[in-house]
Formats: sequence, structure tokens, C-alpha cells
Amino acid sequence: MNAPTPHSALAPVQASDLAALPLIEKWISFATVSRDSNLALLDWTEAYLNDLGIQCSRTYDDSGKKANLWATLPAHDGETKVGGIVLSGHTDVVPVDGQPWNTDPFQVTVIGDKMYGRGVTDMKSFGATALMMVPELLKRQLKRPVHLAFSYDEEVGCIGVRRMIADMVAQGFKPAGCIVGEPTGMQVVIAHKGKHAYKTTVHGFEAHSSLTPLGVNAVEIACEFVAKLKSMHRTLAANGPFDPIYDVPHTTVHTGVIAGGTALNIIPRECEVTWEIRHHHMNSPEDLFAQAKDFADSLVPAMQAVAPGTGITHELKSVLPGFATEADSEIAQLCFHCADVDPQSGAGKVSFGTEAALFHQAGVPTIVCGPGHIAQAHQPNEWVTLEQLAWCERFMRRLADQLCVN
Repeated sequence: MNAPTPHSALAPVQASDLAALPLIEKWISFATVSRDSNLALLDWTEAYLNDLGIQCSRTYDDSGKKANLWATLPAHDGETKVGGIVLSGHTDVVPVDGQPWNTDPFQVTVIGDKMYGRGVTDMKSFGATALMMVPELLKRQLKRPVHLAFSYDEEVGCIGVRRMIADMVAQGFKPAGCIVGEPTGMQVVIAHKGKHAYKTTVHGFEAHSSLTPLGVNAVEIACEFVAKLKSMHRTLAANGPFDPIYDVPHTTVHTGVIAGGTALNIIPRECEVTWEIRHHHMNSPEDLFAQAKDFADSLVPAMQAVAPGTGITHELKSVLPGFATEADSEIAQLCFHCADVDPQSGAGKVSFGTEAALFHQAGVPTIVCGPGHIAQAHQPNEWVTLEQLAWCERFMRRLADQLCVN
């Protein structure tokens, strides 16, 4: 993200300075890897909120082993549904399998000015800090409601939040804005790219490798297709169009997985290529896919001249829309104030996707702002600086000043 650093340095921060530390430690202790249940974390969180007089609701996945948690802090006049702000975060984290961690990933460890643990950046620290603020928000009385929205399975396609948003709409909640606490270095992010993910399958024809002309080599044809994708990416990187506010200012085309072939002496019958387009508002992902498909289609006649049953097929695996919130919107201006950034130069845009796009799509103006940086996410020894966590707490307190009566 190319926006300037918004904050002057704080005085050196110690872990003991962080009011949210016990809650961060608790949330990190739940190993809520996306493949596993998140219910133990939700049970603890719901009990914490119930003790403060806050009722919660859940939306479950089909297995009943995962759920979203929605909780509303009512306004002082009793209003719960109209207006107000959503503080949103996901409860799942990516796996640690095979990663060379130096500490227990599911136990907060503070070394120097950094906190280590799976999810300290992406993105349990934000959720825990929001929970830390609940007693103060209730004591000071809210002018309008605040909603806590904690989702499941964000890391595998923003799956859970879709059900939570549908439930939010069905129950008549109409928030005025949403803050998604993904790691932005406490910058105010007003837009991110969309993503289309595809699986392209080359259907070849097997033969003994000594009889190469009799077969259709799916791996080699897949490699030609991947080379085309790379060529498309190079063209975008060289010629744009560009939006300089993004950390990566152009649309990208990326190949993530290639799988094909069974043995060296067998001409491969099938090869799968999983790839994506991450696009900003000046590119159409449909047009870019059409370019790739046209190239794939051009390869098919030569394949079928050898074996009529061969071909290339494509499957759209997932779509995450992009989003863009106006910098002069109420929620953006509120976040600029709370983050202590200049509205004229402090707005950022990022290439990674978030649940913000889905709240925005549901008609809730949304901003992304949270502690830490995406470069530390998903890594072994994931970390966040104590200063970033202190800035997040300061953001929340300034938000309380804006939202509370007292």
C-alpha cells in the first residue's frame, strides 16, 4: 500500500501497557485453523459477552461444527437495528503444518517489541481489542448501536460471512458502516481488488512415451497455457492500466497449482491448472478470462487432429468482488479521525481480498483498518509489533469518543 505512514511514533510500548493483552492471549490459544471447529472460541466469547449483559446469535455451517457470532451493543435509547457500526473480524487462521516456528504458535509470546502467535496479525488481535472495549462502550452509553461480527472460514474463500450477512439483512439490521480489522498497519483502506479463481483442465490422450506423436501431452499443453497467462501478466505490469494508490498498481494474473501426469514413460492424459485474476476497477476479469480462453481454444484443433476426444475445459472456482468506498463517506471520515490520518493523503488501497467487499455489496459502506501488516500474515513466526496493537487500542478509544454519549 502506497499511502504514507499515518502515525507519529508512540513512546516505547510494553506488553503490560496493552489492555487487550489478556483477550488476545485467550483468542490465540484457540487453534481455530479453518479445517477445524471454531466453536470453543465462540463459546468463550459468548460467555464473556453474556456476563456483560450482551446477547449473541449464531449462524452455523452445514456440519454444525463452525459458526458466525453476531452481538449487538444497543444505543442508549434502545435502538439495536438502524444505524450503528459493525466491527468485523474472522476467527479462523491458516495452518501451521510444516512451518518452522520458534515458539508455540497457539500461545502468545512477546520478544522485544513484537508479539508472536498464529493470528496475532491475521486477525485475532483486532477482534480481541474490540471485545476489550465492550465494557467501556456500555458504561459510556452509545449514541447508536455497535455490532460485533465474528465469522468462520474467511481464509478459505470468505465463506461464513456470507451467511452472517444474509442473516443480518433478514433480521432487519441496517448498519451505517462497517470496519473490517484486517492488517493494514492501521492505515485506512477504502478499496481492494476483486479476485476470480479458475481451474483449467487439459484433457489429453495417453500413449507410451516412445510413441509421442500418437499421444496428446496434457502437461505440455498446460504449460503453453500457463505461458500465455504469464504473458498476460507481463503486459498488465508493463502497460497497466495503473491505479497508483494500490500496493500493486496493476491487475495481476497468477498460476498457483499445476497437477498432471502419472509416470515418465506415459504421455499425460490430464493436467489441471489453478489460476487467478486479481483486478482493480479499470480491468474486466471477464475480458481477461476471455483472452485466456481464446488462446486455449486455439490449441484444441491440433489436439483433436491426433485424438478427437481431447480438449480444454474451464471452471470458475470462486469470485470475491472488489470494493471501493468514497473517501468522503461518513465511515471513511470517522476512520480517518480515529486512525489519526490525513483524509487528503491517508487513504489506501490493497491487493488482498477481505470480507469488506461482501458487507459493501450488501449496502453497508465499509473500511478496512487493523493492526499489523499483511506481509507478516500466513508466515511462520507470525508477528505484530506492540506499537501497532497500541495504535489499535487508541483507534478504538477515539471511536468510543465519537460513538458514546459520555
